[in-house]
Amino acid sequence: MAAMASKFWQSDSDADEYESSGTESEPEEPVQSGESRPPKDYYTSASEPESEDEKRVVKPVKEKRFEEMRNTIDQMKNGMKINDWVSLQESFDKINRQLEKVMLVVESARVPKIYIGALVMLEDFLNQSLADYKEAKKKMSPSNAKALNSMKQRLKKNNKQYEELVNKYRKNPADLEDDKLFEELKVPVLDGGKKARSNPMSEARVPINDDPNQITWDSTNKKFKETVAIRGRKGTGRMELVEQLTFLTRVSKTPAQKLQILFSLVSAQFDVTQSLDSHMSVNVWKKCVHNMLTILDILTQYPNIVVDDKVEPDESETQKGADYEGTIRVWGNLVAFLERIDVEFFKSLQVIDPHTREYIERLRDEPLLAVLSQNIQEYLERAGNKRGAAKVALKRVELIYYKTEKVYLAMRDMVGQIPEPNVDGTTALPSLVATPVLVPREPIFPESGRNLMDTLVSVVYKSGDDRMKARAVLSDIYHHAIHDEFTISRDLLFMSHLQENVQNMDTSTQILFNRAMAQLGLCAFRAGLIAEGHSCLSELYSTGRAKELLAQGIYQSRFHEKTPEQERKEKRRQMPYHMHINLELLEAVHLICAMLLEVPNMAANHHDTKHKVISKTFRRVLEFSERQTFTGPPETVRDHVMAATRALRQGDFESAFNHINSLDVWRLLRNQDDVLGMLKAKIKEEALRTYLLTYSSSYDCLSLDQLARMFDLSDTQTHRIVSRMMITSELDARWDQPARCIVFHHVEHSRLRTLVHQLAEKLPVIAESNERAMETRIGLDSAPAAASSDGGRNYSSGQAGGYSRDSAASQSRRGVGRSYHGGSAPRVRQMEYGSSRMVRLNRGILA
Repeated sequence: MAAMASKFWQSDSDADEYESSGTESEPEEPVQSGESRPPKDYYTSASEPESEDEKRVVKPVKEKRFEEMRNTIDQMKNGMKINDWVSLQESFDKINRQLEKVMLVVESARVPKIYIGALVMLEDFLNQSLADYKEAKKKMSPSNAKALNSMKQRLKKNNKQYEELVNKYRKNPADLEDDKLFEELKVPVLDGGKKARSNPMSEARVPINDDPNQITWDSTNKKFKETVAIRGRKGTGRMELVEQLTFLTRVSKTPAQKLQILFSLVSAQFDVTQSLDSHMSVNVWKKCVHNMLTILDILTQYPNIVVDDKVEPDESETQKGADYEGTIRVWGNLVAFLERIDVEFFKSLQVIDPHTREYIERLRDEPLLAVLSQNIQEYLERAGNKRGAAKVALKRVELIYYKTEKVYLAMRDMVGQIPEPNVDGTTALPSLVATPVLVPREPIFPESGRNLMDTLVSVVYKSGDDRMKARAVLSDIYHHAIHDEFTISRDLLFMSHLQENVQNMDTSTQILFNRAMAQLGLCAFRAGLIAEGHSCLSELYSTGRAKELLAQGIYQSRFHEKTPEQERKEKRRQMPYHMHINLELLEAVHLICAMLLEVPNMAANHHDTKHKVISKTFRRVLEFSERQTFTGPPETVRDHVMAATRALRQGDFESAFNHINSLDVWRLLRNQDDVLGMLKAKIKEEALRTYLLTYSSSYDCLSLDQLARMFDLSDTQTHRIVSRMMITSELDARWDQPARCIVFHHVEHSRLRTLVHQLAEKLPVIAESNERAMETRIGLDSAPAAASSDGGRNYSSGQAGGYSRDSAASQSRRGVGRSYHGGSAPRVRQMEYGSSRMVRLNRGILA
């Protein structure tokens, strides 16, 4: 252990030149694309004797590496003779790869003089070629000219790293064939004693005693500042930097210093992810979570240490030991780190194939994120940071809002003691600052997921901002909906007024709104509320882009080509597979609801099909199906629903139900039998209404008993349905009670009667518009007084996701559907929603 520490802290003067034997294993040269690696015998000369008695000369690794570099320089000279810049470009790439191998066998990280000489030779030839470029370009091939221009940029960028050595070489060039092949260059050690593979800017090393117990705070702090200074520089190994910071956490002298290094370590672990489209490896992610839990252990053990990201603390703050009784401030942001960890977990689930075992194993890491979020929220609440605690509570809400009670209980039963990640040799050194485990390593899940949701959303409602409250309300609506609590979900939506201003929110919140509306529609359908279910789902399918609106796929259009940046943004916002809402089930529910509403409507207005359209989407699908020359057996969801529609228009409820019942999506429902029973009853009722509206002109009277037998309904049900049709003027008939039959009135509708019916339909719309205008005017006059009296959970409807104490009538007039749009003005449509009227806005897509 002491030897390792000595190697980590050694200075350049302590490093001896590396001597290698021929038996040492050599790192293989990476295979370039388009190449195939030749067998080992490929490099054996044909004239080489095959006799076993003849001895082969085994060269040291260092000498072999320099010989390869000399051969590459000879290839460069040959390319210069014939002005072949394509060959020179290949040789330049090759010598840079060989430099990395040379650096592996040079312990003190010295750049060989032969490499610097090659750069000077290549730079001089480049300047000479550029001086005569106009005349020489005429003789060059296009590929050769392109390689010249490429080398101009690459060589300038490469030589900038060795500018000091190049200038020194030009002043005093030496013979490359003599014994002095190296020129010393001091570089920082990035991995606690491992050989550097790159050439970042020069940094002095800190000589430290071999015994880690003799390490002082000053030496550790100096080494920490040097390590942080090279972070992000070109050539700095990211994992090596993480290893070095991990070692520094072991040799830190005070709890505050260890905490400071741990924050930098977690930040360096985030840097391992090289782009926004890639994700942190699972092993690094687990170590990052473990480091965050260690940070919480320290903060719990030493309450006088305060984490603050608003004020830069003094450098001497971390020098205060464990016995210091005053407040110690350390820079850090627990909430920001948790959000980044959550993002990395989310991205990993987006990338991993959901049909593999790896995806399931990755989902098992979710309790790690849950326990970290729980501990951070508890610490922030103790520290009085209510805003930060609300942010963390929202993250916990977003982890469980889409889980049914069965999945929640399975997750709670699965959770056990979370093991710490495996440590390697670098971190095996005992820590000089002991950190006992003080925060729990196992998440606490209540008996019911509903109880946990109620607790968390209450925290967000009290201390969160508008966006946080909006997301909390939408998550709560979603969770109530998947547990068949339609009334509660609907009331939450009406009270929040989110449907009025969701188009002004960010894209992720609009996606969450669409997901909540989809689940609300499914919940209404399972409860037998066909009109409500159709109202919630119709806007999702009005544009034909439900998959994109729910972030479960990317919409491809033949007429609009997306830029690569737009495609990357859409991919980053996609939902992981386990959070998807089944699109086949959603489409089946939407089309069935539209069928049950639209078929009787078309029968009632068969002379004027444009008079009243409930679902334009359903009409388009039906028209396309009717234009088909040949109609085969149904295969897709649409085919089954269209086949059921054709049967329902004829009053054949049995065939209609059989087509619907044959769908495979019903197996996804928990209460499959209850839903299918409800559907059969609804289909019978609508078949009866459609039959009467279609064939009433063919009858003078019709027996109640016969009608009940035709549609397998009881006399009471049949009497109720027909009476309702008479009251709403859908059916011109009357009851003959003694004869138990329906007497039809064959009356031609005059133009005046048609206009009166149209006016009667428009009167409620006009009255509601007047009420809204009056409310707006009164609201503007009383806005200052209302603003001064608002507090707590009573913030106005203009704020996203807030609660309001408007009248029940005002609440019932709020709409239920909207999604993220593409900048066009919203189109207002009004539909009956039970006893209230819904206002729904047309929705598009954010580019």
